[in-house]
Amino acid sequence: MGRLLAHMNRGVTISIAFLINAALSSSASAHVKWFTQYDVAAQPLILKHVLSPDFEFLMGLSILALMIGALIERTTVGEACLRSFDRVTGGIEDNTELLFRVGCAFFFISIWAIGGIILTPELKTNSFLVSILQIVVSVGVLWRQTMPLSGLGIFILYAIGVWSYGMFHMADYPIFLGIGIYLGSVGLRRNFFGIRPLDIVRWGAGITLMWASVEKWAYPEWTHPLLIQNPHLLSGFHHDFFMQAAGAVEFALAFALMWTPLVRRVAAILLASMFVSAVFDFGKIDLIGHLMIIIILFAIIADSNRQSDVIRYPWLLPVGYASSLAVFLLTYYLTHSMMFGTSLT
Repeated sequence: MGRLLAHMNRGVTISIAFLINAALSSSASAHVKWFTQYDVAAQPLILKHVLSPDFEFLMGLSILALMIGALIERTTVGEACLRSFDRVTGGIEDNTELLFRVGCAFFFISIWAIGGIILTPELKTNSFLVSILQIVVSVGVLWRQTMPLSGLGIFILYAIGVWSYGMFHMADYPIFLGIGIYLGSVGLRRNFFGIRPLDIVRWGAGITLMWASVEKWAYPEWTHPLLIQNPHLLSGFHHDFFMQAAGAVEFALAFALMWTPLVRRVAAILLASMFVSAVFDFGKIDLIGHLMIIIILFAIIADSNRQSDVIRYPWLLPVGYASSLAVFLLTYYLTHSMMFGTSLT
């Protein structure tokens, strides 16, 4: 009994201290491949070491937090919160398309000015075609009629990334495919097979962040140099536990982006705060690299649409969360094993 109480006390401490801290911690949101050495083909931490008691506890805590949010959403308090969001963010929602267009123009001009990269800082290139495509994308978003060309340009840049670095590495960045579809769909003034363009890019952001969470669990050692340089980010936790918890927070918030309006809007606020706070520790490269996801998160915060989420009952959330976790873990590890011959156990 004493052991159980101790574990519960530990859980309360982690809930309060870590989750608040992690929501504002830059180390959880900085993309480690931009700042430290990494080897995509290296042996990841084997699954039996990832699926530790601490991991299971963190997953349970994540489900509990998400369930509380989902249940609150169906009350008068939740409805009042949604109306408050609508009032405060109405100006952003009215200008979501402009926000995307200006953001895309700034992003692609910035990576063109830096030079030698494909979409994100760790993808290096000497190709003149890449520079031309970056200019085409940035200019194309200035007019709605040419936005589909910008979307096509992003798909070509993504394909160049696959050609240069492989599909497994580019699985980190499906968000760019979502942005390409968004630009094309908005430019053509139509939905994508009946799905709103914003929902496409929202799912792209969620999938990108869930995949990145698995990478935190699979390769915690990649982040250790950053934590050694910035020990204050650990908040007193051990490196390995911190990385498990950082991945848990990111996975839970990313999953929440795909849930009901209040849950996803609160998750988007927390994620946006994480990415913005990371800029203070990691500078302009982090700002440029994460600019588009920050814009997407602001668009999600401002999105007042509720029609597509009426069938998502709170009791479905644990099943959806557990299924998503299993799918992403198994897909990551099985694909890595097939492509690089690494061990699962």
